Amino acid sequence: MKKIGIPALGLFLLWLLLSGHYTVLVTTLGALSSVGVTILANRLGALEPTGRTFTFLIRLALYAPWLLKQIVLSNIEVMKLIWHPQLPIQPQGIRTPASQHTALGLAAFANSITLTPGTLSMDADEPGIIVVHAIGNATAEGLQTGEMNERVAALEGSLRAE
Repeated sequence: MKKIGIPALGLFLLWLLLSGHYTVLVTTLGALSSVGVTILANRLGALEPTGRTFTFLIRLALYAPWLLKQIVLSNIEVMKLIWHPQLPIQPQGIRTPASQHTALGLAAFANSITLTPGTLSMDADEPGIIVVHAIGNATAEGLQTGEMNERVAALEGSLRAE
């Protein structure tokens, strides 16, 4: 019960915070939805069995602002490319290493790449490699530094047994 009850309670509290509707019917439906989603997540094996959820949330809280900063910086870079009179884009496909060991970690890395303007994850079939489309050299070079890969691997590391 604890494995389902605590995540369901957390999900319900988040729902309450975000919904702003506090009638009996809507609150009851929100509580039932939270329990239902938690039960489904448990059946899919998505709930963390090792008890490292708190560590993951701390690492996620540290990763999210860094990712937001990268999104803003990349937006500025893409704006410069678009507003430049000669439109100096240099579209290219690059292969970037991915050191994640779980499907969730790889998906987080690929989604982080895609969320960053000027880059798009195209393929992640080959182990340890993600094929990325970059709009210019600056966006490609920013990805080739490997900082995002390392940060996502650190985020993922809180989920894996060491």
